[in-house]
Amino acid sequence: MERILVTGGAGYIGSHVVKALGEKGYDVLTYDNLSSGNKWAVLCGGLVVAELADRVVLEHTIQEFKPDAIMHFAANIIVSESVRDPLKYYINNSVNTINLIDSMRRCSVNQFIFSSTAAVYGIPERVPVDEETPLLPINPYGASKLVTELVLRDLARARSGFRYASLRYFNVAGADHQGRIGQAYKESTHLITRTLKAAKGELAQLEIFGTDYPTPDGTCVRDYIHVDDLADAHLLALDYLFEGGRSEVMNCGYGHGYSVREVVETAKKVTGKDFPVRNAVRRPGDPPVLVAESSKLRKMLHWQPRHDDLEYIIRTAWEWEKKQG
Repeated sequence: MERILVTGGAGYIGSHVVKALGEKGYDVLTYDNLSSGNKWAVLCGGLVVAELADRVVLEHTIQEFKPDAIMHFAANIIVSESVRDPLKYYINNSVNTINLIDSMRRCSVNQFIFSSTAAVYGIPERVPVDEETPLLPINPYGASKLVTELVLRDLARARSGFRYASLRYFNVAGADHQGRIGQAYKESTHLITRTLKAAKGELAQLEIFGTDYPTPDGTCVRDYIHVDDLADAHLLALDYLFEGGRSEVMNCGYGHGYSVREVVETAKKVTGKDFPVRNAVRRPGDPPVLVAESSKLRKMLHWQPRHDDLEYIIRTAWEWEKKQG
């Protein structure tokens, strides 16, 4: 089978993709600085602990491993931090990714899968959000990802042999159904993870930021996709490129959403815990509704999600969270 280099493969989403690649028989190598990833999360293949900024190690790794494609997950992802420290995000998410793309070019690797985000859309005027929605990010995190998308677009136009798939994630949640890997950030900002930490008593209470949005219950609505379904989308995108598919950008979501209150109530049902919840003021920049139009992913890649069920998503995350002590 083909060789796949996975940057950021020790992190939350990357590790699930590495697991899926290994289960399909791919020869996998993870490249990660372990700033937010973990060695134990790499269930398949080898691991190189190094920085993307280290061009010597990076190009040596590519030359030695000779990957047929590269999947790129390594990035900083906390929106609030990106506002406080924008240079960190532009250096890591943009500059270091350009280092990687240039190293690919120098080593004659021509197929690339990019971990992008719905944050490139900013606050869309209409939902569901399709891939033609204007790209108007409202924070450095989204803008840093958009920079890479523009580089990929221009490089694919300039080099006929280079092809990529950019997958724009909506809200990723859940964990491996066997409980081997899951979200292990030190200070997660993800709603479902924070909800479960409140259920465990690690948080004194869960805050709901905004209860006066123009939604059925006044709280924000988001499209939650199980991490294993997202991993499946990456493997289908890989097959698509190996079969000669042209460069594409695709949304990754289920096409419907759940409100914050619905997530909280489902978490209470799954965990059996009636944890305290406090209403708080809105956070700046939160759109009322963010739901993916994902028909492109479904039609072009024949993607059929297996876990489109909020209870299942939360249950797998809860089983993982309980193992964390």
